[in-house]
Amino acid sequence: MGSLYSEHLTWLHRVSPALKLVLMAVLSTALFMLQSPAIMVGCAVACGLLWLSLGKATRIARRLIISVLIAALLIAGFHAFMGNYALATTSALRLACASTLGVALTVTTHPSRILELLEALLAPLARLGFPSQRFALQLALMIRFIEHFFVQWKRLDDAYRLRTGKPGGFRLLAPLSIQMLQTAKRVGDALFARLGQ
Repeated sequence: MGSLYSEHLTWLHRVSPALKLVLMAVLSTALFMLQSPAIMVGCAVACGLLWLSLGKATRIARRLIISVLIAALLIAGFHAFMGNYALATTSALRLACASTLGVALTVTTHPSRILELLEALLAPLARLGFPSQRFALQLALMIRFIEHFFVQWKRLDDAYRLRTGKPGGFRLLAPLSIQMLQTAKRVGDALFARLGQ
């Protein structure tokens, strides 16, 4: 499966996955508690500097961030049309900042490290009979499939641009859905063969 993890090492690669996850959780929660447009602008500048500091590592996720920024502009446009300019600013910047934090974690943390971290966090629940390893695997697979979705979308869009010189847009939904279903079936079969033994 494709991954958004980048092999271009940055300073954030050297930070432990646990600390990155805790910081992302705390900062994302803070973003949703903040209501001041001025403070949100400051947060957006900080997230922009974080993004720039990762350099080439962000190349693999640039199209994803562009999609998020377009969505943020649409949200801002809707609220501005309704006359609520403060909400337009905070909503758009909140989405952009939270997405930037998530992508920064994804491109600088190998999926196997995320799985190990999830297993360690859920391990205490195993004493209560909770299937912690299986649940951690499900969470890790969910993260991987989200990554894989955008990687496949980028590959299909690049192939379509080479053939036609135009972006694929909604034309890619059908082949993308077919590829994702095929990948899900292959992964499911592999897990059944592995876990069924």
